[in-house]
Amino acid sequence: QEHLVESGGALVQSGGSLRLSCAGVNSDLGYRSIGWFRQAPGKELEGVSCITTNDRDIFYRDPVKGRFTTSRDNAKNTAYLQMNNLKFEATGIYFCAATRLDCHERTWYKAYEYDTWGQGTQVTVSA
Repeated sequence: QEHLVESGGALVQSGGSLRLSCAGVNSDLGYRSIGWFRQAPGKELEGVSCITTNDRDIFYRDPVKGRFTTSRDNAKNTAYLQMNNLKFEATGIYFCAATRLDCHERTWYKAYEYDTWGQGTQVTVSA
């Protein structure tokens, strides 16, 4: 059964950096757009970024623009989310998700667009 595995979550001080990874298991990510989502404590799941195959289109949630970068290495079947200058409000569980659809500017952040999910990795930013 295909699924995704996230890693890289940790406790980090405000202003610090982390790189999250998303590896495909029994799933060829080269043919899938990859989204990153965050679930902060007590809040709803929200989209963080989306990257299409071959990096043709990339979208970010406004508050993370300029600080977060999503990328992919199809040869390693892995996608990444580089997070710099982390702020306390970045705390939460981060999920990666895959879809056979392209990232579309009006829908990339909607969870129902994605059909394969990882189990999540915890990111905690200390104030």
